[in-house]
Amino acid sequence: MHARAGMTALPEDLIDIDALVGAYYDLTPDVDDPAQQVVFGTSGHRGSSLDHAFNEAHIVAITQAIVEYRASQGTNGPLFIGRDTHALSEPAWRSALEVLAANGVTVMIDARDSFTPTPAVSHSILLHNGAVADGGMRTSGAGLADGIVVTPSHNPPRDGGFKYNPPHGGPADTDATSWIAHRANDIVRGGISQVRRVSVEQALAADTTHRHDFLATYVDDLPNVLDLDAIRSAGVRIGADPLGGASVEYWGAIGERHRLDLTVVNPQVDPRWAFMTLDWDGKIRMDCSSPYAMASLRERMAGGSAPFDVATGNDADSDRHGIVTPDAGLMNPNHYLAVAIQYLYGGARPGWPANAAIGKTLVSSSLIDRVGAGLGRRVIEVPVGFKWFVPGLLSGEVGFGGEESAGASFLRRDGRVWSTDKDGILLALLASEIIATTGTSPSQHHAALVGRYGQSWYARVDAAASRDEKARLAALSPEQVTSTSLAGQDITAKLTAAPGNGAKIGGLKVTTADAWFAARPSGTEDVYKIYAESFVSAEHLTQVQEAAKQVVGDALA
Repeated sequence: MHARAGMTALPEDLIDIDALVGAYYDLTPDVDDPAQQVVFGTSGHRGSSLDHAFNEAHIVAITQAIVEYRASQGTNGPLFIGRDTHALSEPAWRSALEVLAANGVTVMIDARDSFTPTPAVSHSILLHNGAVADGGMRTSGAGLADGIVVTPSHNPPRDGGFKYNPPHGGPADTDATSWIAHRANDIVRGGISQVRRVSVEQALAADTTHRHDFLATYVDDLPNVLDLDAIRSAGVRIGADPLGGASVEYWGAIGERHRLDLTVVNPQVDPRWAFMTLDWDGKIRMDCSSPYAMASLRERMAGGSAPFDVATGNDADSDRHGIVTPDAGLMNPNHYLAVAIQYLYGGARPGWPANAAIGKTLVSSSLIDRVGAGLGRRVIEVPVGFKWFVPGLLSGEVGFGGEESAGASFLRRDGRVWSTDKDGILLALLASEIIATTGTSPSQHHAALVGRYGQSWYARVDAAASRDEKARLAALSPEQVTSTSLAGQDITAKLTAAPGNGAKIGGLKVTTADAWFAARPSGTEDVYKIYAESFVSAEHLTQVQEAAKQVVGDALA
């Protein structure tokens, strides 16, 4: 833990914007160095220009590769593009637009020339492709839209990010991102000579570039997914902190257009994020699920006279949510997911399909499984990554999809799809609906769930691993796990594929009657991540974590 975790950033913590942007244009990556290659993780390509990992060559190559990929898939409709508030986002947005225009792609840019949350891009793609029309979404044929969001999500200010959303509106799957990354690296290796490009002035003036009101399209549609009338009638006092991210103008518009008692706690946008409190490791990170990054909002809600009934936070591209209540402070993301599921499936959404399942990632709390069993609903457990929820949300087979890192989305009130990417604004507003319709805070709802299903202790830790060990961990089979017990309990399952869809998890999950752990290799560091939970005690959780290291070590030996 950093000594200043939770304290406001000092001048020496801030990035040099000019140096960062200058490096974006001036530095040329060497793609024979793995650290400088285009690599798509669960949420796109990320890196810093200062490290030769997010430079102009990367972005024009990725965009050219996307142009070629969408053509190969028959996607010839408009491409919706948005960006967040990171310093590298606007330069990358400009570079992408130059390539898209030169290739004759019809592009929809923000009508306000401003920031666009990830869920607003997903929402617009789905509307264009008929996902909410009576006939349902088209999956092939002329005119299908897709999208790009320029964002590294909650990453520190020095980072940039770039992700592709195909016509289903959600994160691209591995087949797509692998093809795009491979092609982009080939283009960079060739000195980007294969990239078609015009100036940004020409791109903005091109007949193929159009203005689209992402904000109005999203904000005006919210009553179809949330009971805003109840929030307004109950007079719920809402404090919304965009954390300097893309939702900053959206929250003000939501309050005004729907006449809510809503205050934008901090409307400031600063690509250095000088107003942020430091995260656990001393870095500036817009992680709305972190008690350290959310220290200012937590402090504002503490004490006996909180100014709001609920306060919320979002990360830079608004696909994550943080919920702060006067009685409990910042809620653990797993706790809030369980509360949201209990509320939505417990009678708040009678228009949903009667058999709509609950979607969770395999490293999310088992409290969700217990809530699902109590509701008589099927729980579909998938690998890490929101992309796994996309088919279910589109078809209505899944009513709610959520992951432990505070990302989730759910269906419209009539059971049709709302977004197929994580929507932090949606989940933040749901907390106000819960208060308005039940008279009880989400944290009090969680306490009731604990009384019914038991208390759990959950944490993630890292363990050292070489590149070879990480590769072997990702390729493990259940037969390689010889242990029969874990922290004093018999092992009930050894999983290397997700039970919900059979997809490889890229690691290992081991369960007992009252505990589990999952181990996954890090994509960027020489460590593997151990997620663990115990329904016994905090001490038992520590035993599970230590036993997990032994189980993994024995399997890799």
